[in-house]
Amino acid sequence: MRAVIQRVQQASVTVEDKKVATIGKGLVILLGVTHEDQEEDISWLSQKIINLRIFNDIEGKMNKNIKDVEGDVIIVSQFTLFASTKKGNRPSYLNAAKPNIAKDIYLNFIEVFKSMLRKDVGTGIFGADMKVSLINDGPVTIIIDTENKE
Repeated sequence: MRAVIQRVQQASVTVEDKKVATIGKGLVILLGVTHEDQEEDISWLSQKIINLRIFNDIEGKMNKNIKDVEGDVIIVSQFTLFASTKKGNRPSYLNAAKPNIAKDIYLNFIEVFKSMLRKDVGTGIFGADMKVSLINDGPVTIIIDTENKE
């Protein structure tokens, strides 16, 4: 799994001119799924993101996590995170999991994440053409890949 985590002041996801998720201060997580992803990757990545200390404390240092600041979260599936641009100019998506597999992992990730966070999260709609709007705070953007645990 590959996640792009963005600290935001606010964000929303729109599908067919209808807002399906809106948050204030928190995180937008773009999640890509590959063929090798397992249940342990879901737990590891969820825990890692929840414990990321990327929010400022009273002294302005990034010492707080999403729970500490009682922030909100939107999780959006994004198969293009596994695009390969090695050959030519048209990206290949062979490294992305097939939709039926990716959807199950994505939905499972959401449930595990919500359970660990102990609150509901906003989501996109798997496979839909989504418009993600956000105000990146910082900007703070972090990429985590479960293959390398980085």
